[in-house]
Amino acid sequence: MKHKSLLFLLSTGLILSACNGGDEDFEEGADPAEDGAETETDGENGETAGEPQEGGNINLAMYSAPDHQFNPIYYQSSYDNNILEFTHEKLFEQNEDLEFYGELAEEYELNDEQTEMTVQLREDVVWHDGEPFTADDVVFTYTAIADPEYTGVRTSYADSLLGYDEFKAGDTEEFEGVEAVDEHTVVFRWEEPTVTPEYDASFFIIPEHVFGDVPADEMEQHSASSNPGEIIGTGPFEFTAAVEGDRYELEAFEDYWKGRPHLDSVTWRVVDQSVMTGLLDNGEIHMVAEPDGIVPNDVESVEALGNVNLYQPQDLGYQYMGLKLAHRPSEDVEAGVVDPDNFIVNEKLEDKRVRQALVYGINREAMIEGLLHGSGEVLHAPFPEASWAYDEDAPVKYEYDPDQARALLEDAGFEDVTGDGFYEDPDGEEYVLNLEYPTGNEARENAALVIGENLQDIGINVNVQQPREFSAHADRVEDDERSMDLYLMGWSLASGDPDPAVYFQSDVAYNYTRWNDEHSDELIAAGVQAPEAFDEEYRMEVYAEWAEHVSEEVPMVFLWSPINNFAYVDSLQGVTEHPANMYKDTHEWYLAE
Repeated sequence: MKHKSLLFLLSTGLILSACNGGDEDFEEGADPAEDGAETETDGENGETAGEPQEGGNINLAMYSAPDHQFNPIYYQSSYDNNILEFTHEKLFEQNEDLEFYGELAEEYELNDEQTEMTVQLREDVVWHDGEPFTADDVVFTYTAIADPEYTGVRTSYADSLLGYDEFKAGDTEEFEGVEAVDEHTVVFRWEEPTVTPEYDASFFIIPEHVFGDVPADEMEQHSASSNPGEIIGTGPFEFTAAVEGDRYELEAFEDYWKGRPHLDSVTWRVVDQSVMTGLLDNGEIHMVAEPDGIVPNDVESVEALGNVNLYQPQDLGYQYMGLKLAHRPSEDVEAGVVDPDNFIVNEKLEDKRVRQALVYGINREAMIEGLLHGSGEVLHAPFPEASWAYDEDAPVKYEYDPDQARALLEDAGFEDVTGDGFYEDPDGEEYVLNLEYPTGNEARENAALVIGENLQDIGINVNVQQPREFSAHADRVEDDERSMDLYLMGWSLASGDPDPAVYFQSDVAYNYTRWNDEHSDELIAAGVQAPEAFDEEYRMEVYAEWAEHVSEEVPMVFLWSPINNFAYVDSLQGVTEHPANMYKDTHEWYLAE
């Protein structure tokens, strides 16, 4: 059965060039990467590498410890995701050209209206504890995300499904959006025709037999969401042990449906960036990849190593400085509610001219040269160049211009009343912005200090606070710490589709800036409105208009889109150099003699 993709997916034929949209045919249920592949190849030059070797352990490195939340529907940190990529699986995955293919889904079919998708599941998949994987697990996963008591941030995978609002409100006990027809057949139904069916159905699946009796508001704290040995997935490795903040150990799953992994085990180590290159050189570390890769100022040193492959795709995400335009009231934070009607406006950042002055006042070009050693591009809108939604002419471009920044502040009524070099606000009151940022990413840590200096140079008194561990920082951002005005963070653009709703729609959990903008919401909705959205040119026009609006309103300052620097040693074979996920097909990894 053939299916013609309607997602206008990215094409990544040239690693560092802009990517074009594609509308490709592909065999459902078949991994294109396996097509005709009978021998393993070297990840760097494609030469035959011989038969895979069995056994052994490899060490992978990340710079920050996970938040210790390994339930896919509740995790938030990329570092937790590093574990989940080995332990859990999805119905659909993407190949190196970012085209969808069936993973746990063996085949599927869409109705003519694009409102219903019937998925046939693989029948040879078992969970780590030996229980069979069934359609009930798929239904349970999406029903849990739609549950009235669910407090996680993955609602975007369920909120467009049929009956979501009624189920979420508790008006019905049956979620119409996903149904198990039989043990290995599941049907997804949408309220409106969807242009992203495979993407919507491509979230990690969790086991119904483990969490079925656990209330949704207790699942996040359940031991099976955090304890090694209790984390149950269908992936090639089992999470078996951890030394918190130091190492996380995974062992090969003997009954993995694609065959037992060649490696016996994989160990994730938390390692400081400053020693990473040395550990690669002496073989203590076998790979440094997502989310941060090799620190840019070490790239030349890594290139000089004779035993290491360097893969440099353009990142699909970006680093940004968020502006806390509003905060949620404490009762909404405690209840896990994001209700724009309840937002408490941050008056310090209410004036658009002030926000625009911040962008003019930050020397992003100098950051890229000085902190990233040129491994990045200044970003003016939420779509990096690698995205098909990128339009160079769409956003308002803010070049570094301190004079323009000061002019905007003075036009907004700011004045240095005391003569200390810092502006007072229009009421004559002291004006101080509090900037918070996390540890773990060296370039971002240094950027915080540069931003503080840049903004002080234009007369804004910035209180650059001491950095916190990423998990603690993320909690403060998510919980709308009332003293926070500015914060540093990064987002990854979804590789399946550039729809910005998950981060920018006013009422979604990931709208950390608490930007409440009716026109933005209207344009976001228009970008996926069928049948118009089946036309790629229509979507590009909508997203160009939206990007211009975002850059004009400045809910955040887009800093840079990086060039990733992923490195792995020659002895680690079977690696798929993938632009969006380096931890693909890890059962095929092996250590060469």
